[in-house]
Amino acid sequence: MMITARQKVLTYLTKTRTGSAREIARGLKMSAATVRHHLRVMTADGRLEISFVRGREGRGRPEKVYSLPQAALGDNLSMLADALLMEAATKPAPSADEVVRMEALAKRLAGESSFAGHPIARRLNLTVEKMNQMNYHARWEAGPQGPRLIFGHCPYAKLIGRHPELCQMDEALLDQLMGDAATQMFKIGTDGSTSCVFLLR
Repeated sequence: MMITARQKVLTYLTKTRTGSAREIARGLKMSAATVRHHLRVMTADGRLEISFVRGREGRGRPEKVYSLPQAALGDNLSMLADALLMEAATKPAPSADEVVRMEALAKRLAGESSFAGHPIARRLNLTVEKMNQMNYHARWEAGPQGPRLIFGHCPYAKLIGRHPELCQMDEALLDQLMGDAATQMFKIGTDGSTSCVFLLR
């Protein structure tokens, strides 16, 4: 299989973590102009980012230093969260009630945020904004039984199979933010649903 110039640049930056066009060109034995072209394209489409710009000694303009985006490097957060949830489930708490634990977790996630004093439309908009900061891809819509909050994405998708109690945490989080009881009506992946839907009362 032929390795493209862009794949070579990505492989180089995976090993070195950072590099300027000049350094990459020297390391890959390519022309600086060719490397700069590929760097521009890959920065524009999100495969690379500019880490910083450093000044060069003597004459010449400052040079951009490139790296892979942090998201591309990956992390171990889902495994850590899984281990913490498993550990919490095995240790006695002041109340062994799982709902109480999920409510406590929801309060930590909400932080200082509580929109209970606002009119309903404002509460919904602020709650959607807060949930989207946590990558839920949330929106709300009116319904015959009351407003519904809809999540187009589960930020815990890697964990939810082993920890369905996180859905209780989402309910508790909405209770905390809205000041109203939230009941989950649909769950992503259940009965063909592509969204999690919560009814507010």
